[in-house]
Amino acid sequence: MENIKVIIWGFGAMGSGMAKMLLNKKGVEIVGICDLSEERVGKNMYDILGVESEGRKPVIINKNMEKIIKNTNADIALLATDSFTKGAFDKIKLMLENKINVISTAEEMAYPKAQEPELAKELDKIAKENGVSVLGTGINPGLIMDLLVVALTGCMLDVEHVEAKRVNSLSPFGKAVMEEQGVGITVKEFEKGVKSGSLAGHVGFQESIRMIGDAIGWPVEKIDTQMKPIVTTVDRKSPYGFAAAGNVAGVNMTGQGYVDNKVKIDMIHPQQIEPEMEGTSTGDYITIKGTPEVNMAITPEVEGGLGTIAMCVNMIPHVINAKEGLKTMIDLPVPRAIMGDMRNLIEK
Repeated sequence: MENIKVIIWGFGAMGSGMAKMLLNKKGVEIVGICDLSEERVGKNMYDILGVESEGRKPVIINKNMEKIIKNTNADIALLATDSFTKGAFDKIKLMLENKINVISTAEEMAYPKAQEPELAKELDKIAKENGVSVLGTGINPGLIMDLLVVALTGCMLDVEHVEAKRVNSLSPFGKAVMEEQGVGITVKEFEKGVKSGSLAGHVGFQESIRMIGDAIGWPVEKIDTQMKPIVTTVDRKSPYGFAAAGNVAGVNMTGQGYVDNKVKIDMIHPQQIEPEMEGTSTGDYITIKGTPEVNMAITPEVEGGLGTIAMCVNMIPHVINAKEGLKTMIDLPVPRAIMGDMRNLIEK
């Protein structure tokens, strides 16, 4: 059987991380890279990554995805460019119409019918017409605050209330995430951005709450979210962000899902660059009230950057195997590390 052929669209922190991971896996090869950065276009992927090609063919980074599609016979594309379904839609559509499976890091794509039901229907239709599948995933949404919650309810007789809390570092993420979170701006600019909607904060509460509700049979009728700045008292610098003392180092996001006019799902998600500089310990915590009560804690947090990279790469065989259409993490087999030959997991 030939290697699984992969295209990566977007070669920033996440896309390049996926490439490094793929280069260490068996039965898979990168056949194309699409990126718009003039610093990367026209250069060999291996030179950008600073790794040896070990006899592999050069992979020249190209800004024209249609040319990449034409010159490769890719099985799947890893799309690491957007947070929102609207922004990712045309890119995903292009891949699907060329009969290429897609895994997207766009947070809204983890459960797109939560906020973009019409686009979700259209993507499902296009995928089915072309015999391929599309999935949105990552560390969160995609695993920690939704799929893991759903899995833990499997040992319960009944569920009364869910609380998912993730205290994490934004430091591994790229420039786009820094801008979405308002890292480095003033408090006044932050408040203005929240009011105008130009600051995204954490993207994914709507998706995670809807995923949990649909998975366990809770009809969520309303979702509220709140967004407050985390102000640093010291200068903080990460690979892609900087916040001077007195400015914003991150966002404290909270959200609530209502069922029968009661808050049944609580989301708590403070995230910032270099949290340890002011004594904040990271971690992931899930508390599910019911019978029996479930309490889970992971400390420190599962690192967001590595987790997102791994989730996308490890889901490759499951998306290729999936019945055609738009999929979510509750539709597919449980994610797991792939330590052997990836081709051994392909069923078709």
